[in-house]
Amino acid sequence: MTGSGGPAARPRRWIAPLRRIARPGRRLAGVAVGVVVGLVIAGTVGAPRWPFGSEDRLDDGEYLVVLSGKDDSVDGQRQRLIDTWNHGHPHQKARIEVLSSSADKQHSEMLRRAQSASAPVDVYNLDVTWTAEFAAGHWIRSLSDVDTAGFLSKPLDTCRYSGDLWALPFNTDAGLLFYRPSTLRAGFNDDEWKKSVDPARHPPSWYDIKTDAERVRAVMKIDADLLPAAYTGQFADYEGLTVNAMEAVWAAGGDVVDENDRIALTSEKAINGIASLREGFADTEIIDESAREQTEAESTQSFREGRVLFMRNWPVAFRQLAQRSTDERSNPADDFAVTKLPGPSALGGQNLAVSSRSRHPEAARALIEFLTDDASQQALFQDGGLASTRVRTYQDPQLEKRYPYAKLLLAAVEGAKLRPVTAHYWSFSQVFRQVIEEALNTDRPISADQIEALQLALKGKMAR
Repeated sequence: MTGSGGPAARPRRWIAPLRRIARPGRRLAGVAVGVVVGLVIAGTVGAPRWPFGSEDRLDDGEYLVVLSGKDDSVDGQRQRLIDTWNHGHPHQKARIEVLSSSADKQHSEMLRRAQSASAPVDVYNLDVTWTAEFAAGHWIRSLSDVDTAGFLSKPLDTCRYSGDLWALPFNTDAGLLFYRPSTLRAGFNDDEWKKSVDPARHPPSWYDIKTDAERVRAVMKIDADLLPAAYTGQFADYEGLTVNAMEAVWAAGGDVVDENDRIALTSEKAINGIASLREGFADTEIIDESAREQTEAESTQSFREGRVLFMRNWPVAFRQLAQRSTDERSNPADDFAVTKLPGPSALGGQNLAVSSRSRHPEAARALIEFLTDDASQQALFQDGGLASTRVRTYQDPQLEKRYPYAKLLLAAVEGAKLRPVTAHYWSFSQVFRQVIEEALNTDRPISADQIEALQLALKGKMAR
């Protein structure tokens, strides 16, 4: 499913010349040409398309403040888009204010700023699971009259709460399964590979991940010190653990919260999903024991070093790995490839919302429309490695040729599942992680008290 359709806007061809200005290492003549072309094109196509009123003309030295977590895009592509906006909108310039890389601290600081008038914010770059909370708190403005044609439907769903639209999707995310084709292929003959092993044709189950690694070790006589485990993911005590545990439940056919907003972790399928993680960690040759302390960065490093055959991670890891690979090899695809997870991915990403306290709401809204339009979304994917929220990006044959995983990524996003949509998601996720940690550390089933605590957290209440 995609957005509501309609003709997509013509991409702004002026982004490329301006982007070239910012890139170091080019000859002076090339820079001069880029500047001239950028100024000419930005002066026509890039002029403000919105009827800014006098209240949206910022004073010299004043900026639209975009409060955001760390930019994980390749080469700081988000900042490059802000630079492009500033060049075309000299009276509505913006700046990104970067918060801590810790999601806990980001959330706390955003809440503090939302509740305070002393430190103005114009745009929040919210994790998709925080949009409902900020809407319920009246800290962001409704965007109900914004044209949403051309957006993918799942990312757009994360911008809605209580029947209204509160944000626009800046980037989306869906987990992918990274693997090492050359190493994995070496453990099997041609028929085995084609019929049952090739992950590109047959996305592996948890059982396959374990047995494939065992086969590779035996056939290639790889020491366990060189290939200690089959798989790694993000299991440190942060949102990564929530996501990875939910995906394990979904892969087993279970659910975390049912259609009636009731906790569903006592079903047989959900129990099997959690058990698969417990068993994986119990056998250290299945899930890397260090994964219990890993975030996305540590998982990527572990996979890069060849400590595992498979890794669950977000698509931006593809570009991060490819950059490192091309330092030494001409074809990074020899080192790694991607396929689908054993089950649905959790839908990730970030949404841009206009602060209800913004003194320049129309300019702030125009900024987020710019950052989420077709051209900006294509730049974020093409140059930054972030998953685009726009249909048009995935229809570009040149991008598909350059990044063959784009079609797979689109399918993963369209098949992804939303985490529970609640204004109390932050508290719910913390309780959920506590429950999962105990489940991984013991053989005890999830108790009635834990189910009650989760149900109360989902409603914003504390357990008795």
